[in-house]
Amino acid sequence: MHVSVREVCIPSEPDSAYFLRVAWKGRGLESGFQLLLTDGQDAWKGDVSEASVCAEAEELEMQKERYVQDLHQALTDTTSSFSFNLTPSPPKHTFTLTLAYEKVQKDISFRLGSAVLKADPDPAEALRELLTHSLQRGNHLKEENQNLKEENLKMRGEHQRISAELKRYAAGKESLEAELYSRFVLVVNEKKAKIRSLLEAVTHLQGDSSKEQKKQEAVKSADEEEDEYGGSTDEEEQQEVKRTPPSTSSTHELDDSLKDITDVAPCRKRRFRHLGPSDPAVKRGNPQSSQTEKTKRSDPPGRIQ
Repeated sequence: MHVSVREVCIPSEPDSAYFLRVAWKGRGLESGFQLLLTDGQDAWKGDVSEASVCAEAEELEMQKERYVQDLHQALTDTTSSFSFNLTPSPPKHTFTLTLAYEKVQKDISFRLGSAVLKADPDPAEALRELLTHSLQRGNHLKEENQNLKEENLKMRGEHQRISAELKRYAAGKESLEAELYSRFVLVVNEKKAKIRSLLEAVTHLQGDSSKEQKKQEAVKSADEEEDEYGGSTDEEEQQEVKRTPPSTSSTHELDDSLKDITDVAPCRKRRFRHLGPSDPAVKRGNPQSSQTEKTKRSDPPGRIQ
């Protein structure tokens, strides 16, 4: 069973102190609860059923969950947004009381509910129960406070340990960053030096290639000039072709001359044939000249110079 004790202030009796004890079973006050009110001398008890709780919620036109929440705050919390009234006031030991609880919002109050309390014939027992619960509650709170202190000490020690670890990690991180930066700078400088050497090598190779290209162009131009001045052009070949026919024509002329020479001799023979027998030398002719004419006729045209 769950039990809660709180002090209740009655506006009609500001000089009196009342204590309210609430006990309930289950998950909350929606299943009903028991009330015990005492001023230190007298005690009054009463029960509120689940049906009464539902009826009060319907009367106020509130959802049951919201009504139970407000009811729990009014009976267990020590907030100033709730107030209590007793009827009759001041109460008597033999009288039956009505405890009404109200909710105050911006100077406007509305009644959450009420409970009928009857006088307890043995108020000393009620006070003993109230004191026992208060002592148990105090011991429980004391143990809980002690546990919270121990937990707080553990958390403080853990916090200090974590702070020291964080400082150590921060120092290690800074040193590692410095080392990595120095290594990075070293690697970058090496890369830059290598790039510079490669650029110089490329520039040198480009210069060599340009010199080689110039040499090749010079050699090529020299070869072209040599071909231009030493070789034969198409015009020269055509002139040579044009020059060759005269040799053939000369050969033909020589052949023609030879033919003419060959043709002249019979004419001479015919011419000499009419001369008469008085000159035998003319009739016989010169044997050397006839032999020479035979030799000229037998030689081919190419051998004539």
